[in-house]
Amino acid sequence: MKKILVTGGCGYIGAHTIIDLIENGFEPICVDNNSRSTPVLLEGIEKITGKKIKNYKVDLCSFDETHAVFQENPDIEGIIHFAAYKAVGESVHEPLLYFENNLFSLINILKCVKEFKVPYFIFSSSCTVYGNPDEIPVTENTPTKPAESPYGYTKQIGEQIVSETTKTIFAQSILLRYFNPVGAHPTALIGEMPLGKPENLVPAITQTAIGKIPQLKVHGNDYPTRDGSCVRDYIHVCDIAHAHILALQYLIKRKNKSRCEIFNLGTGNGVTVLEAIKAFEKVSGVKLNYIIGPRRQGDIVAVYADNKLAREQLGWEIEYSLDEMMLTAWKWELKLKDDEAIHNNPNFKMN
Repeated sequence: MKKILVTGGCGYIGAHTIIDLIENGFEPICVDNNSRSTPVLLEGIEKITGKKIKNYKVDLCSFDETHAVFQENPDIEGIIHFAAYKAVGESVHEPLLYFENNLFSLINILKCVKEFKVPYFIFSSSCTVYGNPDEIPVTENTPTKPAESPYGYTKQIGEQIVSETTKTIFAQSILLRYFNPVGAHPTALIGEMPLGKPENLVPAITQTAIGKIPQLKVHGNDYPTRDGSCVRDYIHVCDIAHAHILALQYLIKRKNKSRCEIFNLGTGNGVTVLEAIKAFEKVSGVKLNYIIGPRRQGDIVAVYADNKLAREQLGWEIEYSLDEMMLTAWKWELKLKDDEAIHNNPNFKMN
């Protein structure tokens, strides 16, 4: 079993990827300081897989703490690097926080990749690297334009750091450009757990439907799109997670043609914010209370993927429809409500 280090493994995509790693015969270990995540998802992983996952609660911005993980695990054969701050709006207001956290942590990890000769490195990138593209769908060869947010810049710079570094060291790398991951594991045992007010659309939708948020705000309806709201490529988190395992296997089998390759991870379908809301209302039977607000700084107008390269080279297939994305997200929100009710019951006792 190849040991794979998953940074940010207590996070949304990281936790789903750990499950897929286990199901495909890998041995994952987790690094997450839980500053933007919760170890609760590790409990869900254990229930689904029967495997207990070790989490090293260290700050990857500290080289000494990062290095200690590799010293304890010199047999790490691959790294999937998720750990990063990812709220577009927050990055606009706190750019230094994002540059420091997202880039220092990446540099420290790559220093250890070089020292310990880790052969395979998968980088969690984003469609934000395309900025406001002139044409859609975007391919991996679509020119990147100025990012619309500091978060987007950290992904652009991060890609350059990985690409230039892996030209000169033992490792080979893949940059996976996600579009908009949504939904939850079909067991409803893990899902997205934003700390504080959610920045992403789907958890904001489900929290409005359940009553945690009194009203959902749609950020603008005056964009040049079919209904005035932004267009995004929503993709199920389990489909995103599985692409990481395929990317690892692609490198292990030496199918890559260069030391650093790029793949888009999206469905190839553009969905407006208002269409996503309607899809949720259809599958849940809940009418959402939402209003139209002003545009949000940092948002791009429209982007969706050409995913032909990932399908042909990685053998990646889309398993979940938009309705299934919304339904699994809703089941996860209902599960969280049930868990809260159980724990708030005065007769509840921990075993």
